[in-house]
Amino acid sequence: MGRLFGTDGVRGVANADLTVELALGLSVAAAHVLAEAGTFAGHRPKAVVGRDPRASGEFLEAAVVAGLASAGVDVLRVGVLPTPAVAHLTGVLGADLGVMLSASHNAMPDNGIKFFARGGHKLADELEDRIESVYEEHRTGAPWDRPTGAGVGRVTPYTEGVEQYTAHLLGVLPNRLDGLKIVLDEAHGAASRVSPAAFARAGAEIVTIGAEPDGLNINEGCGSTHLDLLKAAVVEQGADLGIAHDGDADRCLAVDHTGAEIDGDQILAVLALGMRERGVLREDTVVATVMSNLGFKLALEREGLSLVQTAVGDRYVLEEMKRHGFALGGEQSGHVIILDHATTGDGTLTGLLLAARVAETGRSLAELAGVMERLPQVLVNVPDVDKTRVTTSAELATAVAEAERTLGATGRVLLRPSGTEPLVRVMVEAADIDQARAVAARLADVVKSALG
Repeated sequence: MGRLFGTDGVRGVANADLTVELALGLSVAAAHVLAEAGTFAGHRPKAVVGRDPRASGEFLEAAVVAGLASAGVDVLRVGVLPTPAVAHLTGVLGADLGVMLSASHNAMPDNGIKFFARGGHKLADELEDRIESVYEEHRTGAPWDRPTGAGVGRVTPYTEGVEQYTAHLLGVLPNRLDGLKIVLDEAHGAASRVSPAAFARAGAEIVTIGAEPDGLNINEGCGSTHLDLLKAAVVEQGADLGIAHDGDADRCLAVDHTGAEIDGDQILAVLALGMRERGVLREDTVVATVMSNLGFKLALEREGLSLVQTAVGDRYVLEEMKRHGFALGGEQSGHVIILDHATTGDGTLTGLLLAARVAETGRSLAELAGVMERLPQVLVNVPDVDKTRVTTSAELATAVAEAERTLGATGRVLLRPSGTEPLVRVMVEAADIDQARAVAARLADVVKSALG
């Protein structure tokens, strides 16, 4: 059996890959593993379970809740809420476990299960591995030890979650949003109630699109992966800015008043300068991945800020932040982590803080984001090659060194083996798009000949 847990929980096509049996079995296994690890010692265990609006979330939630309760865990069902809200509630309600059912920005037929440990933090890799092995062991025949009578878990709807999370978001804001007109694209997803309420209560005039989830339309032509609707709405409404989330609202991308996209790198740059002014950007450092635009790094250097780069994936960003106590990190895709106020990427919080910076400075988002210039970035996927030899091929090393000499200080080369496919990704940045394309094409040819 291949590993069930990926970098962001268990994910697949609902009712095909991610079945009722799998959801139930993993939930029971999680309860047993956490009990075995001493998490439940001395008290009756409690879990928080939430989901995004996907139709499949209805039956998968029922399976997860049944599995946990059958293993003696009391369950608080918080309903449809963003992933960061479920993480937050897991922490503030003193739960031993949080479970979120969502496939984030994926298309509607997919779904996923993500577990949070006590405090709302991502479950440790070794616990995920143990859950998977215990699940497999019992799937093939070993019976579960099941409580009976008063030992079974109780299931309670928890309706205060929306208000608690919204109040948390508003309590974090350094200033109000009065005077701003903002278009919100909720991706017909988990933030469709929370995000408009939070922005309105913070004082903004809001226009919402993509905020009518029906279980089938999540991420469909809208949200952070499809910005055209938001761009058009911002211009048409004469808004100051637009904010887009994905299906579970752990991401945020933005649009300025002209309809231009503001990506995660630019959002990080704007937030970093604001946090430094308030004295909360610890060690004047931002954490991002190696895929961040070189323009982002150059902008931070000009502003006297440091950049720490990690492997691709918000989990690696979070690990680095926690290891050194950094306050701000994220990805170009819009995963932004503000560790003083969230244990995971929080799209609604990010959008609120970005808008607060616009309101505080009286400057447009376009002007604020102008602190960095996005250098042209070309990405070429080279398939059917031996990706394991990327770091050992002398021919490839010579070609990369030559490319770096050609580009100089205003360009960058990154060769990265795919984590899931037999291909190598060639990424080239340069001040000139034609130069970036030419260098990328040359390197792709060398990858083919050297690793083919």
